[in-house]
Amino acid sequence: MKRKLFFIVLLIAFKTVAQNNSKLAFQKSRYELAISYYKKADFKKAIDLFYVASKIKPDSEIGQESIKKVDTLKTILRENIMTQALGNWKMIGDKPIWAANQANAAEAKDFEELVEIKQDEILFFEKNKKTQVKKLVKSEKLVYYNKEQSDAGYSDIILSDGTVWNCAINDSANELHVINVGKTGENGVEKITSNNTERFYVKVK
Repeated sequence: MKRKLFFIVLLIAFKTVAQNNSKLAFQKSRYELAISYYKKADFKKAIDLFYVASKIKPDSEIGQESIKKVDTLKTILRENIMTQALGNWKMIGDKPIWAANQANAAEAKDFEELVEIKQDEILFFEKNKKTQVKKLVKSEKLVYYNKEQSDAGYSDIILSDGTVWNCAINDSANELHVINVGKTGENGVEKITSNNTERFYVKVK
């Protein structure tokens, strides 16, 4: 009986070691791939892979190094997107500028919705098309949102009403796409996975 118990314990130990080795190998592969993207300055792909590596075994040497890389890249990516976002934007609707029915929807309104993005503030305006009078509707502090410490999200912001918006700018830096990805509820921020509100903006002088 003791011999049988010994072999059971030994089998469990071997299985645990094998699982740990498998996790470490996968973590290393993600980390090395992240490094390759990092060296190419493809920071968006790199941060996602570093984040995956950090979650596999957070306490390992690679896990700790991955966490540092995520935090570093998040700062870089936020600086990059902020450089592109600074300035004035006009809301064109809930579809990209090339959408066939977008122009008609925008023309139906008697005012334009404008946004001015500053380093630490977002200003929302309405501009009357006839009088050209621009009225400030509201202002928001620019606050980044992180679901957890050292996560890979770098372009989510949270507004004073508790809504979380993901922001993306195209390669030409002339179109801004925002999508409502979360809302603060009784249990904290709840993720929105369907029927998300979207807005598209074009850069204006």
